Amino acid sequence: MAQYPKTHALMQRGIDFLGSEHAVLCGAMSWVSERNLVAAISNAGGFGVIACGAMTPELLDTEIAATKALTSKPFGVNLITMHPMLFDLIAVCAKHGVSHVVLAGGIPPKGSVEAIKAFGGKVLVFAPTLALAKKLLRSGADALVIEGSEAGGHIGPVATSVLAQEFLPALAAEHVVFVAGGIGRGDMIAAYLEMGASGVQLGTRFACATESIAHPAFKQAFFRANARDAVASVQVDPRLPVIPVRALKNKGTEEFTAKQREVAQLLDEGKIEMGEAQLQIEHFWAGALRRAVIDGDVESGSIMAGQSVGMVTKEEPVADIMAELMAEAEAALSR
Repeated sequence: MAQYPKTHALMQRGIDFLGSEHAVLCGAMSWVSERNLVAAISNAGGFGVIACGAMTPELLDTEIAATKALTSKPFGVNLITMHPMLFDLIAVCAKHGVSHVVLAGGIPPKGSVEAIKAFGGKVLVFAPTLALAKKLLRSGADALVIEGSEAGGHIGPVATSVLAQEFLPALAAEHVVFVAGGIGRGDMIAAYLEMGASGVQLGTRFACATESIAHPAFKQAFFRANARDAVASVQVDPRLPVIPVRALKNKGTEEFTAKQREVAQLLDEGKIEMGEAQLQIEHFWAGALRRAVIDGDVESGSIMAGQSVGMVTKEEPVADIMAELMAEAEAALSR
């Protein structure tokens, strides 16, 4: 532990909260954040998080058990709030005594935070505005992740640097707050820690680690890309409020625009309800992402990546990435 004294001193609250060696969360990336990467992150001193995504309760059950077989260190589970079987998934987390559950993709439905706390789990939430963050923390959330638009996957409209300046002075003294989005180097980790963050979350930097099961073609797309290639999806119809998704520009980006038009027309014709429309959009993403990550279809699949993708240039073990980030943070704090 004495290797990074300044970084650890600033991360102490995050370390105590997560129970990991470093307060470095791995963002939950559907299809990528599975047993192998999650266990590798936790074994390297970080905090891995299983991306439940569209998994059924049975699949999540298997994934948690398989992750436990690969690591004895703590890890968490990320659940999407709009999942139709959310409470069944929470029950699976309870069965395994999962220590931390991240609720993502919308405001937690009534009773969900309580259901997690009932079995002793700690709850992490995302909040796009300071008012909502305060409300969620008042209503039982244990920690907050602020994630800016530079991140990969589902994103909000505001940059991480702006959110950090708004949220941290107001919340960091009394709450555990993690900062995410656009972090590719340890210097940036140091900066957010100095502003009061308890820790950070990175996804893109870990997506192409040696231990990541992502297809070689998916990883190559990351290595070739620069920051400006990671673009946010466009919303076609204001009545279909689609959370934008950041991914590398390809044919799949255009296909999503077409999918939105199709769903919007079904709404127009009264053939589907709004909830069903949004689920169809989510299912489109789950399928497109699987094609890219698992099948290596980098033409029409969705290559979700954050703007820090330009800093991902080679495949390397998670332990090396973690050591480099921590060394950079320590050097920055020692300057």
